[in-house]
Amino acid sequence: MNDRVLHCGEIVVASDNAGKLAELRGLLADLPPSLRRQSEFGVAPPPETGLTFVENALIKARSASEQTGLPAIADDSGLEVDALDGAPGVRSARFAQDAGVAAAPADIDAANRAQLRRRMRAVPAGRRAARFHCVLVLLRHPGDPVPILAQGHWEGELLEEERGAGGFGYDSLFFVPSHNASAAELAAPVKNALSHRAQAARRLRELLVGA
Repeated sequence: MNDRVLHCGEIVVASDNAGKLAELRGLLADLPPSLRRQSEFGVAPPPETGLTFVENALIKARSASEQTGLPAIADDSGLEVDALDGAPGVRSARFAQDAGVAAAPADIDAANRAQLRRRMRAVPAGRRAARFHCVLVLLRHPGDPVPILAQGHWEGELLEEERGAGGFGYDSLFFVPSHNASAAELAAPVKNALSHRAQAARRLRELLVGA
């Protein structure tokens, strides 16, 4: 059945996040199907009502597959901060909104980072451990009883001030000790070798091609 996916021509990506789409296209570039953003098919994102990354990824993938008739890949990812008891977690994209902060769509990432800095203001060095989690789900059709699941996580620490102009989301606050840089300061090839999404994409590729 994986052969059907690999030779289907197109897979819809259940996201309108340009940064995620670019990363996935780069990470899965050697696979035959082309990745198409869901908005190209007029798919509106469904409410993310799951309590876990897996649940939300399944909700998004099933919605995109139902509306397009194509196999669908969905990513659900987020930042887990030890000092915040795992928050923002599955609410990472809505962290500021949950705190009552209004922001235009183009400003949501900046509002989320500002909210994280506020919450972490009194947390000293040595207690700022954090990690990104990513779950990738591939549904071969809307009723697929055996979704393909791949996961990855990326350990790091939170900076007090933003560093770097690359990446998206919380990247400018996520410090990578092994490279003495924030995720936003890493060149794309380096980030795509290290990140939670890169790890999950490599695992997904292995599951698809049988490596």
